[in-house]
Amino acid sequence: MTQVISPSGLPALSVEDMHKSFGDAHVLQGISFDAAQGDVISILGASGSGKSTLLRCINLLEMPDQGKVALDGEVIAMRDLPDGHRKPCDRKQVERMRSRLGMVFQSFNLWSHMTVLQNIVEGPIRVLKRPRAEAIEEAGVWLEKVGLYDKRDAYPAHLSGGQQQRVAIARTLAMHPRVMLFDEPTSALDPELVGEVLRVMRTLAEEGRTMLVVTHEMGFARHVSNRVMFLHEGRIECQGAPEGMFGDEGSERFRQFVSRQHQL
Repeated sequence: MTQVISPSGLPALSVEDMHKSFGDAHVLQGISFDAAQGDVISILGASGSGKSTLLRCINLLEMPDQGKVALDGEVIAMRDLPDGHRKPCDRKQVERMRSRLGMVFQSFNLWSHMTVLQNIVEGPIRVLKRPRAEAIEEAGVWLEKVGLYDKRDAYPAHLSGGQQQRVAIARTLAMHPRVMLFDEPTSALDPELVGEVLRVMRTLAEEGRTMLVVTHEMGFARHVSNRVMFLHEGRIECQGAPEGMFGDEGSERFRQFVSRQHQL
């Protein structure tokens, strides 16, 4: 896998001491890690371990109770409120940072009233202020990459789940993100459609894109990612290179988790 090195030498993404609670449930309990340029990190763990909440806190779809997020060394500025909650200091900074943190959701989240092409150009035109003709031309490039150029005038309802997810990936790519966040991108798909999405993701990894992938796909974690992170009860229990984690370096709980996944 080719790694793209930042001229600054700073991590593409840095998370420090992240905490998040929902009522009495302390879902994230001090998560810290760095993702270097070109890292592909598979985030594994049982249901309720905090995987999806971690991604949503990174791009502030959920507001972390504590901790820092930095993108290419730029920290998202937060301030504490009297009620104990936090909010961003600068909404424009958040919008700018979110445009650099591409999120691919489990449920596609395409706009049903727009064609495939319209779904892809909406963000570049409205958020990045790209000229329409330029955005349309580039959208064709992204659709070629995910193998769906011939579906550019179709509506999401006329696509399979796998095709919709590939459109969602193309829509994310159109925003030129520095880091891509994938929240169980294949879990809503029929088994025969999973492979087409994973093939696109493998291509992105080979291009050196920085990716955080919450997944239950053990083959992707083992053969595509260069780092595996295992969450348990809101903490990183163990992490490392796939060959070590799936060898003898992972914790006993991780080995039990992998064994259960193979039995499903």
